Amino acid sequence: MRLTAHTDYALRILLHAALLAREEPQGLLSIAEVAQHHAISRNHAMKVVNLLANAGLLETVRGRGGGFRLGQPADTIRLGDVVRLTEPCLSPADCANCLLRRTCGLTAILDDAMAAFLARLDARTLADAAASSRLPVMSGQSGTRLAPPAF
Repeated sequence: MRLTAHTDYALRILLHAALLAREEPQGLLSIAEVAQHHAISRNHAMKVVNLLANAGLLETVRGRGGGFRLGQPADTIRLGDVVRLTEPCLSPADCANCLLRRTCGLTAILDDAMAAFLARLDARTLADAAASSRLPVMSGQSGTRLAPPAF
């Protein structure tokens, strides 16, 4: 299964926020910052951050100097929940439009595979992903502000 770009961006942004929280617990990221560092459009980044904030996974701070950070501890954010939130369709095949749909032996097999995929993601949290990730320090910058991981 290939995840959509929307899910990919959501996972990147959450991981970036988790890594920043480890270094600066009250630190904030901006839309412009994550868009630039992850090479995604500001529009996409804004849509993803808005969805994650509405779900309570990110906390937003308005106004000058505002931004966003994790809305809950990284060890409470299950990766399976993020995928379910951001993927528009979790069906591995278009069985609804198949001639064989009523008598197909693949449907149950594909459903089991998807269930196993989601179960594996449900067993892992954002904290698990952050444990083996790090933000590299950007060269040429003063201070301790960190760059995003290279994806």
